Amino acid sequence: MPIAGGNISLDSTEGMDRITQTEKVTSPYFSNGTTTLAAANIKSSSLSDTNEKYFFGISHSDTLTTEEFNVAFGSTNGYGSDDDANDLKAPTEAIYKQYAGLLLAPTEVTGGFFISRNNSLTSAPSAATLTSGKDEEIFVLSARRSNMKDRLNKGTWQINLSGSNTAGAGITALNLKDDSSTTEPVATPVGDRYNIVSCSTAGVIAGAASVRTFGFFYPDAGIMVFSAAELSASIPGKGSSRQDVVLFNSGSQKGFGFSTGVDTNEQTALRFINCLQPNGASLKFRDEEDQVSAQYFCRVRSSQMNFSNNPTFVSGSLNELRQSTMKGNPTTFITSVQLYNDAGDMVAVGNLSTPLKKNFSSEATIKVKLTY
Repeated sequence: MPIAGGNISLDSTEGMDRITQTEKVTSPYFSNGTTTLAAANIKSSSLSDTNEKYFFGISHSDTLTTEEFNVAFGSTNGYGSDDDANDLKAPTEAIYKQYAGLLLAPTEVTGGFFISRNNSLTSAPSAATLTSGKDEEIFVLSARRSNMKDRLNKGTWQINLSGSNTAGAGITALNLKDDSSTTEPVATPVGDRYNIVSCSTAGVIAGAASVRTFGFFYPDAGIMVFSAAELSASIPGKGSSRQDVVLFNSGSQKGFGFSTGVDTNEQTALRFINCLQPNGASLKFRDEEDQVSAQYFCRVRSSQMNFSNNPTFVSGSLNELRQSTMKGNPTTFITSVQLYNDAGDMVAVGNLSTPLKKNFSSEATIKVKLTY
C-alpha cells in the first residue's frame, strides 16, 4: 500500500506536468520473430482453391497455416486467367483494377500504373516489351496486417529473387529495395510511396529510379506493386513454359515471363514465389509501430506527503506520532505513485525501485511514463 497518503493535482496541459512523445519502434516482421525468410523455408499456401484465381500466400515452413504475405498477378488484358469468352471479368483484370482503385489517385485510376516509365525495355523479351509506357501487367506483394503493425519499415527491407534465362538454364539474380534513403516520397491516397530499385546483396542501391524502376512501395499500406515487364526482363524464365499452368517450385517456371492466354487460370502469381525458391533468394522485412508515451511529472513539495494514512504511523486517541523522533519533522517513504482520472478511477500505478524518503526539508519530482 502507499505509505505517503494524499492527493496531488497535476496540470495535464501539454508542456506543464505532462509531456507527450511519439517514437517509431521497429521489430522483426515474420511470425516466428525473425527478420529474414530464407528460400529453404518459403512455402506457398492458399486458404481455398477459389482464392488461387486471385492470389497465393507465402508461408514459413514451420507455420504453414500463417500467411506472411500474399502475392497476386494483375493484367488489364486478363492475361493468365479465364474470362469465359469475354462474358466475365477475368480475375487478373479484377486484381489490376482493385489495386489501381486502392493505390492511385482518382484521376489516375483509369490510366493504370506507370512504373517502367524510363523506356528501359525497348529490347526486352516480347512478353515484357512496353509499348505505351503503361504497365499493363503487375505483380503485387501484400503484407499481413497483424505482422506489419502500423507499417512496413522503409529502407530496411530487401527481396532477393533468382531464376533462369529464356533457355531455362543458369541463375539470374535480382535484389530489390526501396529508395527512401535517397529520394523524397510521393503522396498517394494510402500514404507515402517510394520507388523499388535494384541493389547489391549487401543492400547498397545499384541503380537509381531515374535509370530503372521495378515497382512502387507503399509502406503504410504494406503493399508493393512490381512491373511484370521489368521483372520478366531481368528474370525471364524458360520461354517454352510460359503457356503452361504454373506449379509451385517448378524448375522450368522460375522466371517472370507470363502467359498471354485468357482461357485458363495460369496461376501466374506463383512465378513470384518460385523466384524465391533458389538458393540465395529471400525476403527480409521489419515492421514499424508508432508508440505514444505520456510522461507525467509528479511534483511533491516540502509541505506535502509528510504524513501517512497507515494506522501504525500514529498511536493513542489523539493520533500522536508513534515515533517521538518524528515530532516536528515527520518522515515518510514514498513507494508508489497512482494516477487517477477526473472521475476518481485509478488508471495507472508505478512502483519505485527504492523507497523515497520524504519530510518537511525535502522535495521530490517523480516521473511516470506511460507507453501505449
